[in-house]
Amino acid sequence: MVKAICYTLAAILLCVGLFIFAEWYLGNQFDDFSVALNTLYDKIENETATRDDGYAVRAVWEDKKSKLHMLVPHNDISYIDYWLNEACALIYTKNYDLALANVEVLKEISKNLPDAYRLRWENIL
Repeated sequence: MVKAICYTLAAILLCVGLFIFAEWYLGNQFDDFSVALNTLYDKIENETATRDDGYAVRAVWEDKKSKLHMLVPHNDISYIDYWLNEACALIYTKNYDLALANVEVLKEISKNLPDAYRLRWENIL
């Protein structure tokens, strides 16, 4: 009986630790991506962004998404891929107004997406 209680408590503690780590890790990955997006946003706003700037943000995202597949569904990751690729294409054609709008969408996604997978009552119920 005591063994069963100890094993149950150990499993609960392990799950809680896993949830805390996943929440921290998810937030950290999107915080880094948000910094890169803010830098790109400023460059687009000043109309000094180049294709290489877009590719640099894409490289940051490629690094992050390779580690996020275990926590975030593939559809949400491909959604970010879509907006980022479109922003890079618009930067390449020097269509800064639309590129700015796309990066604004990406900033909102990177702010809101981690909240959708956090351990909260509204996400559980």
